[in-house]
Amino acid sequence: MVHAWKPIYDMLINFDIAMINNDDLMTLKRIAMMGGLKSQVCLSSQAMGGQLDISPQTASRRLISLEKEKFISRTIRPDGQYIRIKESGERILRGEYFDYCRIFEEKDVSYSLYGEVISGLGEGRYYVSIPCYMEQFRDKLGFEPFPGTLNLRLDPVSLETRRELEKLEWVEIEGFVDNDRTFGSARCLPCSIEGSASAIIVPGRTHYPDDIIELLCEHGLRKKLGLKDGDKIKVEISND
Repeated sequence: MVHAWKPIYDMLINFDIAMINNDDLMTLKRIAMMGGLKSQVCLSSQAMGGQLDISPQTASRRLISLEKEKFISRTIRPDGQYIRIKESGERILRGEYFDYCRIFEEKDVSYSLYGEVISGLGEGRYYVSIPCYMEQFRDKLGFEPFPGTLNLRLDPVSLETRRELEKLEWVEIEGFVDNDRTFGSARCLPCSIEGSASAIIVPGRTHYPDDIIELLCEHGLRKKLGLKDGDKIKVEISND
């Protein structure tokens, strides 16, 4: 028997957060500044060392480390070494960018997402029934979620706003071990829908496309608001 909640269950198990040390991060930034995000760049260890004011040997070790962690790809050709930043490396850099945005950008900014209600996979009922998660939802979000989630497909105009939300301070839901099984972390962003306390939830490992969001809600909004698939709703996020 295949359980409806199995996909999100798999997403929560054994989630590993990518780590990078400061030296490798500085090297990754320099590669990006040289164009390595958009295309391959021809870059010798000696040139990399000159850029960072380190020895060619140290530069070579850093490049090898970045390649081992799958943050960059390296291709050796007769005319030199070609390097490009991979998707995992770009995620690291975007995380740095969003951290600095949180430091320097103004507070008290509001955001709105618009989308249509869609049917999910039915995993939400199981997800919010796990006691260790529910306790954190109550303590950190300030409400007890309805046993189920609301799924939305965002309008195209909301996709850029959704990306902007990564700059905000999300609520971390910690992973845990229960009966020798490891459950991964997740993060939530408090919001509201028609005055009802809600939160966008993103499991540590998610396979949803960019235009799909999943929401925890204080109430069963399908029933409370008379929602059905295809109905348009607005999600409001306040960064105060």
